[in-house]
Amino acid sequence: MELSFKTKKLEKQLTDLSQMKRAFGNMAKKVNQRMEELKSSDNVDVLMSIPAARCHQLSGDKKGSFAVDISNNHRLLFEPNHDPVPRKEDSSIDRIRVTDIQILGTEDYH
Repeated sequence: MELSFKTKKLEKQLTDLSQMKRAFGNMAKKVNQRMEELKSSDNVDVLMSIPAARCHQLSGDKKGSFAVDISNNHRLLFEPNHDPVPRKEDSSIDRIRVTDIQILGTEDYH
């Protein structure tokens, strides 16, 4: 997939290994693994088939966004970066056609 980042700082934290270690400490290895999975997946549907990533669509105030697991409590959040967002006839997001995403950040939302 094509990746973009919400901020330049976030891009550095998620693409430079030394910055990643500084920002995420002992979670850096898992963050790096998730970033590699995001880059190598053709679309969001492929990413959702990776059991360890536990990719899932969010609801509530984060509706339209997705998350992958970093740890038990921490998630890497992203959203489709398409205008307009590809939709199915039932108006749900067409995950197969989402090939460009924007990384929003990491969060402990539990």
